[in-house]
Amino acid sequence: MTDQDKNKVTPKTDLNNLNTDKNMKAVQLGPKNGQTQESLVQLRCHFAWELLFEDIEMPDLENRIFFLFSKQPTGLCEISENQEALESLKEAEDLISRNMTSDVRSLVTWGNYAWLYYHMGRLAEAQAYLDKVENTCMKFAAPSCYRMECPQMDGEEGWALLKCGRKNYERAKACFEKALAEDPENPEFSTGNAITMYRLDSLNMATETSEAFCLQPLKEAIRLNPEDVYIKVLLALKLQDLGQEADGEKYIEEALNNTSSQTYVFRYAGKFYRRKGCLDKALQLLKMAQQATPSSAFLHHQIGLCYKAFTIKIKRAANWQCRGQDRENVHRLVHLAIYEIEKALMLRPTFKFAYIELAGMYAEIGQYTKAEDTFQKVLYMKNIDNHLQQQIHYHYGHFQEQDKKSADKAVTHYLKGLEIKTTSRTREKILTTLEKLAKRRVHQNVHMVESFSTLGFIHKLKREGSEALECYEKAISLVADFNRVI
Repeated sequence: MTDQDKNKVTPKTDLNNLNTDKNMKAVQLGPKNGQTQESLVQLRCHFAWELLFEDIEMPDLENRIFFLFSKQPTGLCEISENQEALESLKEAEDLISRNMTSDVRSLVTWGNYAWLYYHMGRLAEAQAYLDKVENTCMKFAAPSCYRMECPQMDGEEGWALLKCGRKNYERAKACFEKALAEDPENPEFSTGNAITMYRLDSLNMATETSEAFCLQPLKEAIRLNPEDVYIKVLLALKLQDLGQEADGEKYIEEALNNTSSQTYVFRYAGKFYRRKGCLDKALQLLKMAQQATPSSAFLHHQIGLCYKAFTIKIKRAANWQCRGQDRENVHRLVHLAIYEIEKALMLRPTFKFAYIELAGMYAEIGQYTKAEDTFQKVLYMKNIDNHLQQQIHYHYGHFQEQDKKSADKAVTHYLKGLEIKTTSRTREKILTTLEKLAKRRVHQNVHMVESFSTLGFIHKLKREGSEALECYEKAISLVADFNRVI
Protein backbone atom coordinates (compact mmCIF):
# COMPACT_ATOMS: atom_id res chain seq x y z
CA MET A 1 0.00 0.00 0.00
CA THR A 2 1.44 3.39 -0.97
CA ASP A 3 1.72 6.44 1.31
CA GLN A 4 -1.06 8.07 -0.69
CA ASP A 5 -3.37 5.09 -0.18
CA LYS A 6 -2.49 4.93 3.49
CA ASN A 7 -3.33 8.58 4.04
CA LYS A 8 -6.58 8.14 2.17
CA VAL A 9 -7.93 5.26 4.22
CA THR A 10 -6.43 6.25 7.55
CA PRO A 11 -6.90 9.97 8.03
CA LYS A 12 -5.56 11.65 11.13
CA THR A 13 -7.68 10.57 14.05
CA ASP A 14 -9.21 13.07 16.45
CA LEU A 15 -11.02 11.07 19.12
CA ASN A 16 -10.79 13.50 22.02
CA ASN A 17 -14.53 13.73 22.55
CA LEU A 18 -15.69 10.37 21.33
CA ASN A 19 -16.17 8.79 24.74
CA THR A 20 -17.44 11.78 26.72
CA ASP A 21 -20.64 12.23 28.69
CA LYS A 22 -21.67 14.85 26.16
CA ASN A 23 -21.60 12.34 23.33
CA MET A 24 -23.21 9.63 25.44
CA LYS A 25 -26.16 11.98 25.91
CA ALA A 26 -26.42 12.67 22.20
CA VAL A 27 -29.07 9.92 22.07
CA GLN A 28 -31.92 9.91 24.62
CA LEU A 29 -31.89 6.57 26.38
CA GLY A 30 -35.06 4.53 26.26
CA PRO A 31 -35.26 0.82 27.16
CA LYS A 32 -33.97 -0.27 23.76
CA ASN A 33 -31.30 2.40 23.73
CA GLY A 34 -30.13 1.31 27.15
CA GLN A 35 -29.75 -2.26 25.92
CA THR A 36 -27.78 -1.03 22.90
CA GLN A 37 -25.52 1.00 25.14
CA GLU A 38 -24.95 -2.02 27.38
CA SER A 39 -23.74 -3.93 24.33
CA LEU A 40 -21.59 -1.05 23.09
CA VAL A 41 -19.56 -0.73 26.27
CA GLN A 42 -18.40 -4.33 25.86
CA LEU A 43 -16.79 -3.63 22.49
CA ARG A 44 -13.04 -3.35 21.99
CA CYS A 45 -12.64 -0.28 19.79
CA HIS A 46 -11.42 3.31 19.95
CA PHE A 47 -14.63 4.60 21.54
CA ALA A 48 -14.23 2.22 24.47
CA TRP A 49 -10.47 2.28 25.08
CA GLU A 50 -10.39 5.52 27.10
CA LEU A 51 -7.63 6.98 24.96
CA LEU A 52 -5.90 9.94 26.62
CA PHE A 53 -5.03 12.54 24.02
CA GLU A 54 -2.28 15.11 24.26
CA ASP A 55 -1.84 18.35 22.41
CA ILE A 56 1.24 17.08 20.64
CA GLU A 57 2.13 15.89 17.19
CA MET A 58 3.11 12.23 17.04
CA PRO A 59 6.69 11.88 15.77
CA ASP A 60 6.59 11.12 12.06
CA LEU A 61 8.38 7.81 12.27
CA GLU A 62 6.15 6.29 14.90
CA ASN A 63 3.07 7.68 13.14
CA ARG A 64 4.22 6.08 9.91
CA ILE A 65 4.87 2.74 11.57
CA PHE A 66 1.48 2.85 13.24
CA PHE A 67 -0.23 3.01 9.86
CA LEU A 68 2.14 0.51 8.32
CA PHE A 69 1.83 -2.22 10.92
CA SER A 70 -1.60 -1.61 12.41
CA LYS A 71 -3.56 -3.74 10.02
CA GLN A 72 -6.77 -2.28 11.42
CA PRO A 73 -7.23 1.26 10.03
CA THR A 74 -9.60 3.23 12.24
CA GLY A 75 -11.12 5.30 9.48
CA LEU A 76 -12.34 7.86 12.02
CA CYS A 77 -12.52 11.62 11.71
CA GLU A 78 -13.86 14.22 14.10
CA ILE A 79 -17.21 13.31 15.60
CA SER A 80 -18.66 16.56 14.24
CA GLU A 81 -18.01 15.31 10.72
CA ASN A 82 -20.23 12.24 10.97
CA GLN A 83 -20.68 11.68 7.26
CA GLU A 84 -16.98 12.02 6.56
CA ALA A 85 -16.28 9.58 9.39
CA LEU A 86 -18.70 7.06 7.89
CA GLU A 87 -17.06 7.37 4.48
CA SER A 88 -13.66 6.83 6.02
CA LEU A 89 -14.88 3.79 7.91
CA LYS A 90 -16.29 2.39 4.69
CA GLU A 91 -12.91 2.78 2.99
CA ALA A 92 -11.22 1.14 5.97
CA GLU A 93 -13.68 -1.73 5.85
CA ASP A 94 -13.11 -2.22 2.13
CA LEU A 95 -9.35 -2.19 2.64
CA ILE A 96 -9.57 -4.85 5.32
CA SER A 97 -11.77 -7.05 3.16
CA ARG A 98 -9.21 -6.85 0.34
CA ASN A 99 -6.17 -7.61 2.48
CA MET A 100 -7.28 -9.70 5.45
CA THR A 101 -8.55 -13.24 5.71
CA SER A 102 -9.80 -13.16 9.31
CA ASP A 103 -12.94 -11.42 10.57
CA VAL A 104 -11.10 -10.67 13.82
CA ARG A 105 -9.36 -7.77 12.06
CA SER A 106 -12.75 -6.20 11.31
CA LEU A 107 -13.99 -6.14 14.89
CA VAL A 108 -12.46 -2.76 15.72
CA THR A 109 -13.93 -1.08 12.65
CA TRP A 110 -17.33 -2.67 13.24
CA GLY A 111 -17.22 -1.49 16.84
CA ASN A 112 -16.38 2.03 15.71
CA TYR A 113 -19.26 1.87 13.24
CA ALA A 114 -21.68 0.79 15.97
CA TRP A 115 -20.62 3.61 18.30
CA LEU A 116 -20.74 6.25 15.56
CA TYR A 117 -24.23 5.24 14.40
CA TYR A 118 -25.33 5.22 18.04
CA HIS A 119 -24.12 8.79 18.52
CA MET A 120 -25.94 9.77 15.33
CA GLY A 121 -29.18 8.26 16.65
CA ARG A 122 -29.28 5.63 13.90
CA LEU A 123 -29.90 2.72 16.24
CA ALA A 124 -30.90 0.13 13.63
CA GLU A 125 -27.57 0.53 11.85
CA ALA A 126 -25.72 0.50 15.17
CA GLN A 127 -27.43 -2.79 15.99
CA ALA A 128 -26.51 -4.21 12.59
CA TYR A 129 -22.81 -3.75 13.37
CA LEU A 130 -23.29 -5.09 16.87
CA ASP A 131 -24.75 -8.18 15.21
CA LYS A 132 -21.66 -8.50 13.01
CA VAL A 133 -19.46 -8.38 16.10
CA GLU A 134 -21.68 -10.89 17.90
CA ASN A 135 -21.62 -13.34 14.99
CA THR A 136 -17.83 -13.20 14.80
CA CYS A 137 -17.49 -13.69 18.56
CA MET A 138 -19.78 -16.71 18.34
CA LYS A 139 -17.78 -18.04 15.39
CA PHE A 140 -14.61 -17.99 17.51
CA ALA A 141 -16.40 -19.23 20.62
CA ALA A 142 -15.62 -16.05 22.57
CA PRO A 143 -16.98 -16.05 26.14
CA SER A 144 -18.60 -12.63 25.53
CA CYS A 145 -21.11 -11.83 22.79
CA TYR A 146 -19.44 -8.53 21.97
CA ARG A 147 -15.86 -8.88 23.16
CA MET A 148 -13.03 -10.95 21.72
CA GLU A 149 -10.04 -11.73 23.93
CA CYS A 150 -7.14 -12.63 21.66
CA PRO A 151 -3.60 -11.41 20.85
CA GLN A 152 -4.78 -9.63 17.69
CA MET A 153 -7.19 -7.46 19.66
CA ASP A 154 -4.55 -6.75 22.30
CA GLY A 155 -2.24 -5.64 19.50
CA GLU A 156 -4.89 -3.36 17.97
CA GLU A 157 -5.49 -1.71 21.34
CA GLY A 158 -1.75 -1.30 21.80
CA TRP A 159 -1.34 0.50 18.47
CA ALA A 160 -4.28 2.81 19.24
CA LEU A 161 -2.82 3.70 22.64
CA LEU A 162 0.66 4.22 21.21
CA LYS A 163 -0.63 6.62 18.59
CA CYS A 164 -2.32 8.88 21.12
CA GLY A 165 0.69 10.05 23.10
CA ARG A 166 2.85 9.45 26.14
CA LYS A 167 0.02 9.27 28.65
CA ASN A 168 -0.95 5.98 27.05
CA TYR A 169 2.49 4.38 26.63
CA GLU A 170 2.43 2.24 29.76
CA ARG A 171 -0.96 0.81 28.79
CA ALA A 172 0.28 0.24 25.23
CA LYS A 173 3.28 -1.62 26.62
CA ALA A 174 0.98 -3.86 28.67
CA CYS A 175 -1.12 -4.62 25.59
CA PHE A 176 1.85 -5.61 23.44
CA GLU A 177 3.38 -7.67 26.23
CA LYS A 178 0.08 -9.51 26.66
CA ALA A 179 -0.10 -10.17 22.91
CA LEU A 180 3.52 -11.38 22.80
CA ALA A 181 2.93 -13.71 25.72
CA GLU A 182 0.48 -15.59 23.49
CA ASP A 183 2.36 -15.14 20.21
CA PRO A 184 6.04 -14.34 20.93
CA GLU A 185 7.19 -14.65 17.31
CA ASN A 186 4.63 -12.23 15.89
CA PRO A 187 6.51 -9.47 13.96
CA GLU A 188 3.71 -6.91 14.33
CA PHE A 189 3.46 -7.28 18.11
CA SER A 190 7.24 -7.21 18.42
CA THR A 191 7.41 -4.00 16.39
CA GLY A 192 4.71 -2.35 18.47
CA ASN A 193 6.43 -3.36 21.68
CA ALA A 194 9.81 -2.09 20.45
CA ILE A 195 8.41 1.32 19.47
CA THR A 196 6.59 1.64 22.78
CA MET A 197 9.72 0.76 24.74
CA TYR A 198 11.74 3.23 22.64
CA ARG A 199 9.29 6.01 23.45
CA LEU A 200 9.25 5.15 27.16
CA ASP A 201 13.03 4.95 27.17
CA SER A 202 13.23 8.39 25.56
CA LEU A 203 11.10 9.78 28.37
CA ASN A 204 13.37 8.13 30.93
CA MET A 205 16.45 9.61 29.27
CA ALA A 206 14.88 13.05 29.49
CA THR A 207 14.45 12.70 33.24
CA GLU A 208 17.41 10.68 34.38
CA THR A 209 20.22 8.45 33.22
CA SER A 210 18.70 5.01 33.00
CA GLU A 211 19.28 1.64 31.52
CA ALA A 212 18.24 1.38 27.88
CA PHE A 213 15.27 -0.92 28.31
CA CYS A 214 14.32 -0.65 24.63
CA LEU A 215 17.58 -2.02 23.25
CA GLN A 216 16.66 -5.71 23.38
CA PRO A 217 13.07 -5.19 22.12
CA LEU A 218 14.45 -3.23 19.15
CA LYS A 219 16.93 -5.99 18.33
CA GLU A 220 14.20 -8.61 18.68
CA ALA A 221 11.93 -6.64 16.34
CA ILE A 222 14.72 -6.52 13.75
CA ARG A 223 15.25 -10.27 14.11
CA LEU A 224 11.59 -10.81 13.25
CA ASN A 225 11.53 -7.98 10.68
CA PRO A 226 15.02 -8.06 9.10
CA GLU A 227 14.03 -5.71 6.27
CA ASP A 228 12.33 -3.19 8.55
CA VAL A 229 14.21 0.07 7.99
CA TYR A 230 12.09 1.97 10.50
CA ILE A 231 13.13 -0.14 13.46
CA LYS A 232 16.72 0.00 12.24
CA VAL A 233 16.84 3.78 12.44
CA LEU A 234 15.32 3.70 15.94
CA LEU A 235 17.96 1.20 17.01
CA ALA A 236 20.67 3.35 15.43
CA LEU A 237 19.54 6.43 17.35
CA LYS A 238 19.37 4.47 20.59
CA LEU A 239 22.87 3.06 20.10
CA GLN A 240 24.04 6.62 19.47
CA ASP A 241 22.45 7.66 22.76
CA LEU A 242 24.44 4.93 24.49
CA GLY A 243 27.76 5.97 22.99
CA GLN A 244 27.81 3.14 20.45
CA GLU A 245 27.71 5.45 17.46
CA ALA A 246 29.76 3.25 15.11
CA ASP A 247 27.38 0.33 15.62
CA GLY A 248 24.42 2.62 15.14
CA GLU A 249 25.83 4.00 11.90
CA LYS A 250 25.91 0.49 10.45
CA TYR A 251 22.12 0.30 10.83
CA ILE A 252 21.74 3.78 9.33
CA GLU A 253 23.79 2.71 6.31
CA GLU A 254 21.71 -0.46 5.92
CA ALA A 255 18.54 1.60 6.03
CA LEU A 256 19.87 4.12 3.50
CA ASN A 257 20.77 1.29 1.13
CA ASN A 258 17.19 0.02 1.25
CA THR A 259 15.09 1.43 -1.57
CA SER A 260 11.78 1.45 0.33
CA SER A 261 10.40 4.39 2.31
CA GLN A 262 13.45 6.54 1.80
CA THR A 263 11.78 9.73 3.03
CA TYR A 264 11.47 8.43 6.57
CA VAL A 265 14.96 6.99 6.54
CA PHE A 266 16.38 10.30 5.31
CA ARG A 267 14.84 12.30 8.13
CA TYR A 268 16.10 10.07 10.93
CA ALA A 269 19.45 9.47 9.27
CA GLY A 270 19.69 13.26 9.08
CA LYS A 271 19.05 13.50 12.81
CA PHE A 272 21.70 10.82 13.44
CA TYR A 273 24.36 12.64 11.41
CA ARG A 274 23.45 16.01 12.93
CA ARG A 275 24.09 14.59 16.38
CA LYS A 276 27.30 13.01 15.11
CA GLY A 277 28.49 16.41 13.87
CA CYS A 278 28.42 15.55 10.16
CA LEU A 279 26.37 18.64 9.44
CA ASP A 280 26.69 18.81 5.63
CA LYS A 281 25.55 15.21 5.30
CA ALA A 282 22.76 15.74 7.81
CA LEU A 283 21.49 18.82 6.00
CA GLN A 284 21.58 17.02 2.65
CA LEU A 285 19.49 14.11 4.00
CA LEU A 286 17.01 16.36 5.80
CA LYS A 287 16.44 18.49 2.70
CA MET A 288 15.92 15.37 0.61
CA ALA A 289 13.24 14.29 3.06
CA GLN A 290 11.76 17.79 3.03
CA GLN A 291 11.19 17.60 -0.72
CA ALA A 292 8.70 14.81 -0.09
CA THR A 293 7.18 16.24 3.11
CA PRO A 294 7.57 20.04 3.05
CA SER A 295 5.03 20.52 5.84
CA SER A 296 6.89 18.45 8.42
CA ALA A 297 7.54 20.47 11.59
CA PHE A 298 10.06 17.82 12.60
CA LEU A 299 12.16 18.44 9.49
CA HIS A 300 12.07 22.22 9.78
CA HIS A 301 13.18 21.91 13.40
CA GLN A 302 15.99 19.49 12.57
CA ILE A 303 17.24 21.73 9.75
CA GLY A 304 17.13 24.70 12.12
CA LEU A 305 19.23 22.73 14.61
CA CYS A 306 21.74 21.99 11.84
CA TYR A 307 22.15 25.70 11.13
CA LYS A 308 22.55 26.34 14.85
CA ALA A 309 25.22 23.63 15.03
CA PHE A 310 27.05 25.30 12.12
CA THR A 311 27.20 28.57 14.08
CA ILE A 312 28.67 26.78 17.10
CA LYS A 313 31.24 25.09 14.87
CA ILE A 314 32.35 28.45 13.42
CA LYS A 315 32.49 30.15 16.83
CA ARG A 316 34.47 27.30 18.35
CA ALA A 317 37.00 27.42 15.47
CA ALA A 318 37.36 31.20 16.06
CA ASN A 319 37.84 30.64 19.80
CA TRP A 320 34.44 32.30 20.36
CA GLN A 321 35.76 35.60 18.99
CA CYS A 322 34.13 35.84 15.56
CA ARG A 323 35.19 38.70 13.32
CA GLY A 324 34.82 39.64 9.68
CA GLN A 325 33.59 36.82 7.48
CA ASP A 326 33.08 34.47 10.43
CA ARG A 327 30.74 36.97 12.07
CA GLU A 328 28.82 37.44 8.82
CA ASN A 329 28.49 33.67 8.38
CA VAL A 330 27.23 33.23 11.94
CA HIS A 331 24.70 36.02 11.46
CA ARG A 332 23.47 34.47 8.20
CA LEU A 333 23.19 30.99 9.72
CA VAL A 334 21.31 32.27 12.77
CA HIS A 335 18.75 33.88 10.48
CA LEU A 336 18.40 30.60 8.58
CA ALA A 337 17.92 28.75 11.87
CA ILE A 338 15.29 31.27 12.96
CA TYR A 339 13.42 30.88 9.67
CA GLU A 340 13.30 27.09 9.97
CA ILE A 341 12.27 27.03 13.64
CA GLU A 342 9.61 29.70 13.07
CA LYS A 343 8.29 27.52 10.25
CA ALA A 344 8.23 24.49 12.55
CA LEU A 345 6.21 26.43 15.12
CA MET A 346 3.81 27.68 12.48
CA LEU A 347 3.17 24.06 11.51
CA ARG A 348 3.07 22.82 15.11
CA PRO A 349 2.27 25.63 17.56
CA THR A 350 2.55 23.24 20.54
CA PHE A 351 6.18 22.31 19.76
CA LYS A 352 7.34 23.49 23.17
CA PHE A 353 11.06 22.81 22.93
CA ALA A 354 11.23 24.70 19.63
CA TYR A 355 10.21 27.86 21.49
CA ILE A 356 13.30 27.51 23.67
CA GLU A 357 15.51 27.09 20.61
CA LEU A 358 13.90 30.05 18.85
CA ALA A 359 14.28 32.34 21.87
CA GLY A 360 17.96 31.43 22.04
CA MET A 361 18.43 32.28 18.37
CA TYR A 362 16.73 35.65 18.81
CA ALA A 363 19.04 36.40 21.73
CA GLU A 364 22.03 35.39 19.62
CA ILE A 365 21.45 38.35 17.29
CA GLY A 366 20.39 40.78 20.00
CA GLN A 367 16.63 40.61 19.40
CA TYR A 368 15.94 40.49 23.12
CA THR A 369 12.32 41.63 22.94
CA LYS A 370 11.47 38.78 20.58
CA ALA A 371 13.44 36.38 22.77
CA GLU A 372 11.53 37.56 25.86
CA ASP A 373 8.16 37.26 24.12
CA THR A 374 9.02 33.76 22.93
CA PHE A 375 10.08 32.64 26.39
CA GLN A 376 6.90 34.09 27.87
CA LYS A 377 4.78 32.06 25.45
CA VAL A 378 6.29 28.77 26.55
CA LEU A 379 6.50 29.76 30.24
CA TYR A 380 2.73 30.07 30.38
CA MET A 381 1.85 26.98 28.37
CA LYS A 382 -0.11 24.27 30.14
CA ASN A 383 0.43 20.51 30.39
CA ILE A 384 4.21 20.68 30.27
CA ASP A 385 6.19 17.71 31.56
CA ASN A 386 8.44 18.28 34.55
CA HIS A 387 11.69 17.73 32.65
CA LEU A 388 10.64 20.26 29.98
CA GLN A 389 9.64 22.80 32.63
CA GLN A 390 13.13 22.42 34.07
CA GLN A 391 14.64 23.13 30.65
CA ILE A 392 12.45 26.19 30.18
CA HIS A 393 13.49 27.69 33.52
CA TYR A 394 17.13 26.80 32.92
CA HIS A 395 17.29 28.44 29.49
CA TYR A 396 15.25 31.46 30.56
CA GLY A 397 17.49 31.87 33.60
CA HIS A 398 20.54 31.68 31.35
CA PHE A 399 18.99 34.30 29.05
CA GLN A 400 18.41 36.62 32.01
CA GLU A 401 21.91 36.05 33.40
CA GLN A 402 23.97 36.23 30.21
CA ASP A 403 21.96 38.44 27.85
CA LYS A 404 19.79 40.68 30.02
CA LYS A 405 22.40 40.86 32.82
CA SER A 406 19.63 40.34 35.39
CA ALA A 407 21.13 37.99 37.94
CA ASP A 408 18.13 38.38 40.26
CA LYS A 409 15.68 37.07 37.64
CA ALA A 410 18.16 34.36 36.70
CA VAL A 411 18.31 33.16 40.31
CA THR A 412 14.51 33.19 40.50
CA HIS A 413 14.14 30.89 37.50
CA TYR A 414 17.03 28.62 38.43
CA LEU A 415 15.32 28.13 41.78
CA LYS A 416 11.99 27.47 40.07
CA GLY A 417 13.72 24.79 38.01
CA LEU A 418 15.11 23.21 41.18
CA GLU A 419 11.69 23.26 42.83
CA ILE A 420 10.70 20.62 40.29
CA LYS A 421 11.90 17.47 42.03
CA THR A 422 12.28 15.28 38.94
CA THR A 423 15.83 13.96 38.68
CA SER A 424 17.29 14.98 35.34
CA ARG A 425 20.41 16.13 33.56
CA THR A 426 18.92 19.60 33.27
CA ARG A 427 18.37 19.75 37.02
CA GLU A 428 22.05 18.98 37.55
CA LYS A 429 22.98 21.76 35.11
CA ILE A 430 20.76 24.20 36.99
CA LEU A 431 22.39 23.20 40.27
CA THR A 432 25.89 23.76 38.90
CA THR A 433 25.02 27.05 37.19
CA LEU A 434 23.22 28.45 40.22
CA GLU A 435 26.09 27.50 42.53
CA LYS A 436 28.58 29.36 40.33
CA LEU A 437 26.32 32.40 40.20
CA ALA A 438 25.75 32.43 43.98
CA LYS A 439 29.49 32.11 44.70
CA ARG A 440 30.24 34.93 42.28
CA ARG A 441 27.67 37.16 43.99
CA VAL A 442 29.21 36.37 47.39
CA HIS A 443 32.63 37.26 46.01
CA GLN A 444 31.20 40.52 44.65
CA ASN A 445 29.44 41.22 47.96
CA VAL A 446 26.04 41.34 46.26
CA HIS A 447 22.82 40.40 48.12
CA MET A 448 24.85 38.50 50.67
CA VAL A 449 21.95 37.11 52.72
CA GLU A 450 20.16 35.75 49.66
CA SER A 451 23.42 34.48 48.15
CA PHE A 452 24.47 32.57 51.29
CA SER A 453 20.91 31.23 51.65
CA THR A 454 21.02 30.06 48.03
CA LEU A 455 24.36 28.35 48.60
CA GLY A 456 22.97 26.69 51.72
CA PHE A 457 20.02 25.42 49.70
CA ILE A 458 22.35 24.07 47.00
CA HIS A 459 24.52 22.24 49.54
CA LYS A 460 21.36 20.83 51.12
CA LEU A 461 20.22 19.45 47.76
CA LYS A 462 23.69 17.95 47.26
CA ARG A 463 23.40 16.37 50.75
CA GLU A 464 26.39 18.33 52.00
CA GLY A 465 25.00 18.95 55.46
CA SER A 466 27.91 20.74 57.15
CA GLU A 467 28.45 23.11 54.21
CA ALA A 468 24.72 23.86 54.08
CA LEU A 469 24.65 24.61 57.81
CA GLU A 470 27.66 26.90 57.50
CA CYS A 471 26.04 28.92 54.71
CA TYR A 472 22.72 29.22 56.53
CA GLU A 473 24.52 30.36 59.71
CA LYS A 474 26.34 33.07 57.72
CA ALA A 475 23.02 34.23 56.26
CA ILE A 476 21.45 34.35 59.76
CA SER A 477 24.48 36.20 61.15
CA LEU A 478 24.24 38.82 58.41
CA VAL A 479 20.54 39.35 59.16
CA ALA A 480 21.35 39.75 62.86
CA ASP A 481 24.09 42.26 62.07
CA PHE A 482 21.72 44.21 59.86
CA ASN A 483 19.06 44.31 62.59
CA ARG A 484 21.60 45.59 65.16
CA VAL A 485 22.58 48.41 62.81
CA ILE A 486 18.95 49.38 62.42
